[in-house]
Amino acid sequence: MSKRHFLEFEQPISELESKIEELRYVQSESAVDISEEIDRLSKKSTQLTKDIYANLSPWQVTQIARHPQRPYTLDYVNELFTDFQEMHGDRHFSDDLSIVGGLARFNGQPCMVVGHQKGRDTKERAMRNFGMSRPEGYRKALRLMQTAEKFGLPVFTFVDTPGAYPGIGAEERNQSEAIGRNIFEMARLEVPIITTIIGEGGSGGALAISVADQVLMMQYSVYSVISPEGCASILWKTSDKASDAAEALGITAHRLKALGLIDKIVSEPVGGAHRDHKQACANLKRALTDAFRQVSDVKVKELLQSRYERLQAMGRFNDTTEH
Repeated sequence: MSKRHFLEFEQPISELESKIEELRYVQSESAVDISEEIDRLSKKSTQLTKDIYANLSPWQVTQIARHPQRPYTLDYVNELFTDFQEMHGDRHFSDDLSIVGGLARFNGQPCMVVGHQKGRDTKERAMRNFGMSRPEGYRKALRLMQTAEKFGLPVFTFVDTPGAYPGIGAEERNQSEAIGRNIFEMARLEVPIITTIIGEGGSGGALAISVADQVLMMQYSVYSVISPEGCASILWKTSDKASDAAEALGITAHRLKALGLIDKIVSEPVGGAHRDHKQACANLKRALTDAFRQVSDVKVKELLQSRYERLQAMGRFNDTTEH
């Protein structure tokens, strides 16, 4: 991986890591043994990381969810699945590269995998439209899910998008219909669906591939009806209030778990999934294996009824009507 990218609130960790790198360089260039000092600072850095990550605000979690070095869908696919064969196109307009998907095997079980894909560098980000899908992306996802249904294959989806693309072309090709159709069709798809929020779960762009029997969420991911900046722009007419909006929206995994909107929080390595892709993948594989075991043998009728009840139970309110 390229040089580690540190977020603003991680600057104390960045300074300590820089000192450790300098000492390692000195040790390699001289005969002086300073390994004890390097070990001491390394332990201090790990503890500092634990302390900082133990007290994150929702806005800081949002920044981690957007970290450019986090594992993306294809990173998880390459680690967790075998025999992946990517499928392309929606058979109507074009192939939207912001959504990837295809046939694969999970623990030997044939399945269909679908997910948003952001880019690592400038060229790939432009090609994948920063993970913001157009209607053809959601129609491709639906085509793949319906193919899975035809052959009785479980569906695994991975959500990581700021939201659906709001461009003129996308609206002309009926973005809202594509999202609404996906939600409708996924609600009645006759195979198990397991969704994981791996980074940003933004608005309808996320919902279009996250109607599921089990919804997992990485520890430092976010899932929301709107981005904190978008919410702040509407409520306070400035995106500078994004941190206040993030607090009010309740977008973090623990808050959503308490509200019953997700089923399981998947722990991330110390300092986030971007610090250790292998460990993040191992943690998610255990969680997916457990989630799949819970839904794999459920009869279709029970699966659909359970999914319906799950959707109907979403939302909390207080009845203030006087009797």
